[in-house]
Amino acid sequence: MQGYFAIFILAVIILSVLFRTFQMKKTGIEALNFGKIDKKDFFIPPFVLLYFYLIIANTFNLPRFGKVLTSDSIISWIGVILCIFALVLFLWGIASFGKSFRVGIDLHKPGKLIFTGVFSISRNPLYVAFFMILIGIFLIFPTWIFFIYFVAGLWLIDRQVCREENSLRSIYGKEYDDYCNKVNRYI
Repeated sequence: MQGYFAIFILAVIILSVLFRTFQMKKTGIEALNFGKIDKKDFFIPPFVLLYFYLIIANTFNLPRFGKVLTSDSIISWIGVILCIFALVLFLWGIASFGKSFRVGIDLHKPGKLIFTGVFSISRNPLYVAFFMILIGIFLIFPTWIFFIYFVAGLWLIDRQVCREENSLRSIYGKEYDDYCNKVNRYI
């Protein structure tokens, strides 16, 4: 049952990003900039697709990898709750972004710096939502493979955040530094 929530939440996140990207393209803003700066980013999608398969496989009892570490229903439901909070945070983040929403680093037309809405609480609320989803999915499906994805995901997200912060610092200068002094990187 909990796996259905995981699939639903991931589907809503993917659809909301695609919808927002499409909306922005209609206004002349190219929001999809993934892999334009670092071509190594294209190594990530196959692992993401495997992650989605593992979630679907564990939900529908298809062939899967990894030994189950525990099967506590309460912990699994805590994972669902984390994923629900992550979805709310993610959607709030997309709404707060307005026309500055981008997937990847946009050095040419980055939009204005956003520090209102959820960005007044965290400089990276979408990534905090991803952290929560990684933890939540691991709690729903506590196997070694999801633990490895959790650890690797934390590293990849932090790597991306540092890259984005460097570009934001070069684009916005003192305004971004002042924002960093007021609002934490994550929470």
